[in-house]
Amino acid sequence: MTPGPGSEGKARLFAALDLPDRVRAALHSWRPSDPGLRGVGQESLHLTLAFLGWREQADAERIGALVTGCAGPVRELEVGEPRWLPARRPRVLAVELRDGRGELEALQARVSAALAGGAGYVPEKRQFLAHITVARVRRGAHPMPGELPVPPQLSFDGAALTLYRSHLGAAGARYEPVASAALG
Repeated sequence: MTPGPGSEGKARLFAALDLPDRVRAALHSWRPSDPGLRGVGQESLHLTLAFLGWREQADAERIGALVTGCAGPVRELEVGEPRWLPARRPRVLAVELRDGRGELEALQARVSAALAGGAGYVPEKRQFLAHITVARVRRGAHPMPGELPVPPQLSFDGAALTLYRSHLGAAGARYEPVASAALG
């Protein structure tokens, strides 16, 4: 894939919660093997908090400062159930994250508000669903029928809050960090 018309000098940006390496490795190993799925690379597993789309490249550093300024602890997350998204005509296989302390939801709200106020971001109308995409359904394929295997039972703290630039390509997207803040 190549950038769309008028995207020269632009960057495709999103804010994400980074996962600890052990969580990325466990989810990558868990992912069901199915020819209709294209797995997300282990290094690319993350939880998207806000997708900004195409923005001026010159604004990326300023937007990165808005995102990282929202950093705060996100503790005791748990891997939940697998699910197809959207449910009726799935495009991705994901696992939900449970946020018993409410810190992830609060972080997502802070990031969304900061980007709305400082970067012209329009928050999604639907409620935030904390999930990690582990595979994408190939064009024309249908997800495997039946029960999905139970994902690994993991509890972890968020590793970092990062603004990423997404580089689209035939082999899938590659993510480049623009700005990042550790979550202590």
